[in-house]
Amino acid sequence: MDFTFTEEQQAATEAARGVFSGVAPDTVPSPALVPGAVAEDIDRPLWTALAAGDLLSLVLAPQHGGAGLDLVALCLVLRESAKVLARVPLLETCAVAMALQRYGDQGMAAELLPDVGRGDLVLTVGANGRTGHDPAELAVTARLDGAGDGARDGSNKSGTGTGIGTGTDTGTGTGASWVLDGVQSGVPWAQTADWIALPTHVGDGRAVLALVRRDDDGVTIAEQVSTNGERYGEVRLDTVRIEARRLIHAPDAWEWLRSVLTTGTCALALGLGEAVLAMTSQYTGKREQFGFPVATFQAVAVQAADRYIDLRAMEVTLWQAAWRIAAGGTGALPPAGDVAVAKIWASDGVRRVVQTAQHLHGGFGADTDYPLHRFHAWAKQIELSLGPAAAHEEALGDLLAAHPLD
Repeated sequence: MDFTFTEEQQAATEAARGVFSGVAPDTVPSPALVPGAVAEDIDRPLWTALAAGDLLSLVLAPQHGGAGLDLVALCLVLRESAKVLARVPLLETCAVAMALQRYGDQGMAAELLPDVGRGDLVLTVGANGRTGHDPAELAVTARLDGAGDGARDGSNKSGTGTGIGTGTDTGTGTGASWVLDGVQSGVPWAQTADWIALPTHVGDGRAVLALVRRDDDGVTIAEQVSTNGERYGEVRLDTVRIEARRLIHAPDAWEWLRSVLTTGTCALALGLGEAVLAMTSQYTGKREQFGFPVATFQAVAVQAADRYIDLRAMEVTLWQAAWRIAAGGTGALPPAGDVAVAKIWASDGVRRVVQTAQHLHGGFGADTDYPLHRFHAWAKQIELSLGPAAAHEEALGDLLAAHPLD
């Protein structure tokens, strides 16, 4: 077996390092020093640079102007972005674009995805539900409104999810439209995004994906601020009407998108953790006690070594999950099991890394003129995003119960 990355994946990593090399984590106010969001908008110059470096089109198919790479390549880029706390919806935009490309109406994909790759459209997704504790797909309802042949149940007759172009909605009818009602909380950069993907449920309980424009009639966005100081939004839908092609009925579309988001979050945790451990190594190598660098003390070295082990576990479980999603296929457990294991390690691991870093930095770690406190805030946001470790441990237990291992 060959565990090395492909030439294309390595090239994506190098391109990402070049783009992110000029980004400083302290270019916006500290979340510890401002009462609201650290900024009104995403880092637009960086977004433009990502588009110019073909990193926003990395996972798009060639017919949409992309390189046609997979989730592994995206995670490599996300890993680099987290090392500098890049304030861009790279994960959300790419994940939604991949879902639209894989499951959505192909005419709509042809209209939107080239603009996504050029950086002209920003996409985001609501994955927290109404409260953050309930399944996201239960927060919004979708009901059929309108007439048209085949519009009785809105089922997807051809949405097999096996490849690009297989998710065309054939059961909605040409004259049908859908009405959305509900609330999705904690939507990243909702005020900035042009399109928002929202998991919803229809009358028979099926989870579907709705694509909503920020300026659609009936959409209102209330201000929210994340733990790391970024601008989030509570998206309210009051009788929002959308055309049939903007509802993705493929039975596994939402589960697949959630798995991509979760795996991408694990990549962010890994990159952030690596940056923090490197920062800690540099500090403890220079800080002296009793005439010696504190890095030479056994207690310090052991703690740093434990965190290094955490990072390597985070890394191997991340690539296992990303590979399972990208490759498809069958196994003893579905890919959701690998995703759960990766998120367990990512949530627990990134928390331990930043806690140890704060401890080994002493009081200096709390200095708001030093960037470590920013990494701590981002780590807490990543730890809880798409579920903490405990939630994924429960999900893994359910999967093991449903798929006994011989």
